[in-house]
Amino acid sequence: MVKSPLPESTVMTGAQIRETFLKFYAARGHAIKPSASLVPEDPTVLLTIAGMLPFKPIFLGQRQADVNRAVSSQKCIRTNDIENVGRTARHHTFFEMLGNFSFGDYFKEQAIAWAWELSTQVFHLPPHRLVVSVFREDDDAFAIWRDQIGIPPHRIIRMGEADNFWASGPTGPCGPCSEIYYDFHPERGDGVIDLEDDSRFIEFYNLVFMQYNRDGEGHLTPLQNQNIDTGLGLERMAQILQQVPNNYETDLIFPIIETAARLAGVVYGDCDAPTQVSLKVIGDHSRAVVHMIADGITASNVGRGYVLRRLIRRVVRHGRLIGIQGAFISQVAETAIQLAQTTFPNTRERAAAITAELDREEARFLETLERGEKLLADILERERLTPARQISGADAFVLYDTYGFPLELTQEVAEEQGLTVDLAGFEAAMAEQRQRSQAAHETIDLTVQGSLDSLADHIHSTQFVGYSSASTSSQVVALLVAGHGVDRASAGQTVQVVLDQTPFYAESGGQIGDRGYLSGAAVLMQVEDVKKDSDFFVHLGRIERGTLAVGDRLTAQIDQACRRRAQANHSATHLLQAALKKLVDPTISQAGSLVAFDRLRFDFNCPRPLSSDEVQQVEDQVNQWIGEAHPAEVAVMALEEARQKGAIAMFGEKYGAEVRVIDFPGVSMELCGGTHVANTAAIGLFKIIAETGVASGIRRIEAVAGPAVLPYLNLRDRVVRDLCDRFKVKPEAIGDRITSLQAELKQTQKDLAELQAELSVIKADQLLPEAVTVGGLKVLVAELPGSSAEALKTAGERLLQKLGAGAVVLGTVPEPDKVSLVAAFSPEAIAANLQAGKFIGAIAKLCGGGGGGKANLAQAGGRDSQKLPEALEIAKQQLLAALQKSP
Repeated sequence: MVKSPLPESTVMTGAQIRETFLKFYAARGHAIKPSASLVPEDPTVLLTIAGMLPFKPIFLGQRQADVNRAVSSQKCIRTNDIENVGRTARHHTFFEMLGNFSFGDYFKEQAIAWAWELSTQVFHLPPHRLVVSVFREDDDAFAIWRDQIGIPPHRIIRMGEADNFWASGPTGPCGPCSEIYYDFHPERGDGVIDLEDDSRFIEFYNLVFMQYNRDGEGHLTPLQNQNIDTGLGLERMAQILQQVPNNYETDLIFPIIETAARLAGVVYGDCDAPTQVSLKVIGDHSRAVVHMIADGITASNVGRGYVLRRLIRRVVRHGRLIGIQGAFISQVAETAIQLAQTTFPNTRERAAAITAELDREEARFLETLERGEKLLADILERERLTPARQISGADAFVLYDTYGFPLELTQEVAEEQGLTVDLAGFEAAMAEQRQRSQAAHETIDLTVQGSLDSLADHIHSTQFVGYSSASTSSQVVALLVAGHGVDRASAGQTVQVVLDQTPFYAESGGQIGDRGYLSGAAVLMQVEDVKKDSDFFVHLGRIERGTLAVGDRLTAQIDQACRRRAQANHSATHLLQAALKKLVDPTISQAGSLVAFDRLRFDFNCPRPLSSDEVQQVEDQVNQWIGEAHPAEVAVMALEEARQKGAIAMFGEKYGAEVRVIDFPGVSMELCGGTHVANTAAIGLFKIIAETGVASGIRRIEAVAGPAVLPYLNLRDRVVRDLCDRFKVKPEAIGDRITSLQAELKQTQKDLAELQAELSVIKADQLLPEAVTVGGLKVLVAELPGSSAEALKTAGERLLQKLGAGAVVLGTVPEPDKVSLVAAFSPEAIAANLQAGKFIGAIAKLCGGGGGGKANLAQAGGRDSQKLPEALEIAKQQLLAALQKSP
């Protein structure tokens, strides 16, 4: 790509572009909003995938905007086009979207004027290099660009709905959009302007005019409040202003690429195209994984954790492709952190956790790669026995997706062995995964969902009074049955009720919703749960008697016994986190929690299990704080003030300008909207039930507190008394008695195994007459019923010793749906190009299993016992054939 001749003063760093954009709109009455977490509030998406996502409730009318104008630089993650990363000039998984937003304030004319002013007078882009697009039917936008901005009509391109009409879904807010493109090659003339030509044009600013609502029949009606949603890609503007061939060579990403190149011992500019692609992938993905972990995401096999794990593994694989040996990902991550730390301080604050998570995942994946290489060898061995001699598309995709093997590598290895790869099957599997990924993760659903959203314009948000009141007089403002709004409902029906005010705590922050009753003169409803939908508290339950109607005034009464249990468990959770930080590791942070009426669960970042002594110390510390009777101090303050005072915030949680702080002075201070005890003494007692691992680097403590402790201890007491009766011992001797029984059982099992081995040897000796001589070597293939895997191995070794030069293959079914196989080959058989490990592994595949071992002795297993006779017969024929060919 030819560099665009921009003025020297136009060149800006990525940081300068970001700051310039924010200041430009701040000077025009926009409130600067910080980037939201990559973990969104919106449950319909896994990750924050667009700059407007944090404002979705405002666009839907579910939440009142605190300002009319906003501007932000939002970090985003998208993986729907992950295969294009590094191969095109501007595809990324992680990117920053600069955006200015209007909530019912200015509209098209002002949005277009400011976008043009910013582009031409602030970023100094030459007007003759800019082309704009509008929706084909948006004559208003066309006229503004032509008459007020002065763009020649032939450089205003009308485009169809697929390109220039934004819609949230089949129904809901929607509207036309207008885009500004930069022309890298104006010398090609204006005769034919093809905005799809990526070599010439790059779209850098998108203006969405959210002006309609689309109903179920496709009719468009103007929105009462018309909104503006824009997006300017930071990386794209950096490419333009820094005059580099692609986004990767900007100062936002290139330092990471240079770090990876140094580790690989190469120079980016001297590399061939495949190596440059790998370096770009490392540069892009390193930014993504650093920010994901900084926002509290940990690698796993589900949800956003799977996205993180996949990105980490792609970094490691591409590092190996360009020759980086051993662990390296934390080194490129450090460069990514240095680039991000000024704008996103949590990347530096969480640097230790980021490095630890990446190192763990890299080590795990390097082991996985080795297993993948072994799997590929097994697949090749199996497919050589088939007429097609082809690796299936499904197998190739498993190697690619699970073990990180590029398709090209699988093809290359297969060709060396005289096999092919089913490319069509691979592409089909890839397409299925891409479709699932796009459907599950990459769309923002702004559809007006259910009757509650449609009622949002007509009712006010629920006022929560539950911190100070257990009951209140409330009015029914909305009533739903099966998700549909109704005017009234009768006894026996399950309903959702929205009140004008409520004492019921709605599920949030890990704490479950309150239980209780709604009652009137002639109606009673049992409240079984309370959920929060934007600013509405939805009471779920069943009408026990009478009829409930919109407008009714009721008494809302929580179950105070349940509330007290929840308070005890929630406050105990705060004390638990404080104890873990004090006694185990000060960098421990919350990764999830559950506060129920009968128990609590706390997930936290920790790379290792806690010892039994540590668990006991943590429990003792919490109980000590409970006994010390620390009073709770609750305050509402500015977020920044709370952070300066040392209040702990949960990663991934979104906080407003003001926050509620729960402080047990000298013990714990956290941002929390939940309900708590007034004094730690009210908790009563705290007991840890279990400490386990739930994911890589994530531990979980389950515990009970307050009134829930007594039922737990009573159960344990009954179990202990029962064991004492059974073993005829005192409680303190139960452990010794169980240890004694385990030792007796172990010895009995050992004796039984020895007897089975002796019996197998006797049976094996009876098989000697069945040996066949071929090429001077003896071959014995047989089934040995009733043998264990270990006994089968012993029998195989004994038979080979008695036969002398030769090969022995034995099989057995030690238990239903399980096959055991063993192969023992003498040096003479090995000299005939036979390897016990490879041979028995291929035979085991016929029984639905696998295995391997050394050249002289190997074991394998399978799941299909019915195939054992057939597999042994094939083994015998292959051995005979191989030895007959041997000179």
